Amino acid sequence: MAVQSSAGSSPAAIRVLLASSNQGKLREYRELAAGSGLEIELLSNFTEFPAFEESASTFAEIAAGKALYYSGFTDQVVFADDSGLVVPALGGAPGIHSARYAGPNGTDADCVRKLLAAMSDMQGDTRCARFICVTAVARQGRVLAVVSDSTEGLIAKEPRGTNGFGYDPVFFFPQIGQTFAEASSSEKNLHSHRGKAFRKMARLLVAENSLTLS
Repeated sequence: MAVQSSAGSSPAAIRVLLASSNQGKLREYRELAAGSGLEIELLSNFTEFPAFEESASTFAEIAAGKALYYSGFTDQVVFADDSGLVVPALGGAPGIHSARYAGPNGTDADCVRKLLAAMSDMQGDTRCARFICVTAVARQGRVLAVVSDSTEGLIAKEPRGTNGFGYDPVFFFPQIGQTFAEASSSEKNLHSHRGKAFRKMARLLVAENSLTLS
């Protein structure tokens, strides 16, 4: 997976392709990649490939399956994540169904409305929630890494803020006293499940590349 550079210069950025068409994710990942040694691009023609069937029952299986599947369409390094919101008081829902919680055609706002309706009578600790992200990296049908991380918070009674996407407007993070949608992108990226998992992935890939070049 080595990325060569000209003699005497620093190693070039490692190009990694995101197996997604989600522009919100791409934007976050590019912000996270600043200074990491990775360069993030979308996998070309992603929407033209037959869709990966997310039939597994865990975040890790889905992330690894996606990375492996889409690595078959390119000779470059591909990564995919599976992330979601877990609410213990709802039996772990929305969980792996977070993006489709309001149905296959539901919007982010629809998912948030359904979540708030399901939690309308809950108070205090019953509103505890956890964001989970599992990120998998593959190249030509071989898994290179699988990493995960999470962030603990509370579900707010109503949406707050206009930044981010998904459940960010109702995910209140006590450490900063704001929802993720109220936080700046740099603040969210410091604490978020996706940010923490990405930094683990970046360290592994940069270390592997350094060993290959040494």
